[in-house]
Amino acid sequence: MSRHQALARAAAFCESFNLRVPILMAPMAGACPASLAIAIANAGGLGGCGVLTLQPAAIKAWAAEVRAASNGGFQLNLWIPDPPPRRDATAEQAVRRFLSMWGPEVAPAAGDFTLPNFEAQCDAMLEVGPAIVSSIMGLYPERFVTRMKEKGVKWFATVTTVGEARAAASAGADVIVAQGMEAGGHRGAFDATKAEARMVGLISLLPAVVDAVNIPVVATGGIADGRGVAAALLLGASAVQVGTAFLRCPEAKIARAWADAIGRAAPEDTTVTRAFSGRPGRSIANAYVRAAMDAAAPPPAPYPVQRGLTQPMREAAAKESDSERMQAWAGQSAGLALAEPAGDVVRRLWQDAQALLG
Repeated sequence: MSRHQALARAAAFCESFNLRVPILMAPMAGACPASLAIAIANAGGLGGCGVLTLQPAAIKAWAAEVRAASNGGFQLNLWIPDPPPRRDATAEQAVRRFLSMWGPEVAPAAGDFTLPNFEAQCDAMLEVGPAIVSSIMGLYPERFVTRMKEKGVKWFATVTTVGEARAAASAGADVIVAQGMEAGGHRGAFDATKAEARMVGLISLLPAVVDAVNIPVVATGGIADGRGVAAALLLGASAVQVGTAFLRCPEAKIARAWADAIGRAAPEDTTVTRAFSGRPGRSIANAYVRAAMDAAAPPPAPYPVQRGLTQPMREAAAKESDSERMQAWAGQSAGLALAEPAGDVVRRLWQDAQALLG
């Protein structure tokens, strides 16, 4: 594939979605304040929000704030719900005992954590009317896809395998977001039980997905500089989605200890773990993660039970700026992230990629 073809494909994607640069903000649940989406949109990219934990009123408030301060579009992203978890009181008690060594005592009721109502969140997203609604951990129900299409909202489906990509395209997705195993945060696997066994790097996944579907593909996972952007476009992507590279930006507003840990991280300093939420996600391998993954530690509870059980520790770590206990999601290219304004990151990524492709 020629450099000219790569740039032409990116330009066509930008025209389709009213962007100036083919760079999307990863919709990172819990780390996607309106300020970050605004800065990225105003630099010509696409803002985003992971609405996983947001009630409908909060979804609407986030969208209103972004629209008031930018002319850019944005995507709203939601997890497809897992089946109800199988609870095991004895196993949860063992996890609580373990967590008490890392933070406050965990009450038995902490495992009763529940997320906002999925249907109500879907209704709120459509009421907001973003340009794009994206999915992760599976596919939207057919009835919701029909409603999206009727409103002219485009569906970006996150996948981690070729099989998932084909299923998403068949279900009506407009764009595929191919997530390589390098990505920070939660793995987007449709089947959580197979997430670790089916970890495919972006350089292998991306061209295979591009060849398997006839809709645009966005690359995500381990892209943190212009070299990564250029490589993804040459491998057939129409755009890239970037997460960790934006987390050290002041507009991201994450804990200083987390941002500093990202800046120090080598690729091998991250690992995929279920220790925070019960679902596999890539985090900096801090002291808690290493201990939780040791053979002597109790297995994590299923999602979202584990998320509820670890909440007291995570909150205490954030308050105390303790990066060794903190939920510090980070991709394998974390060390390339710079502490600079998000708009500057967007411009640098695209200018450097153009220089390599020009």
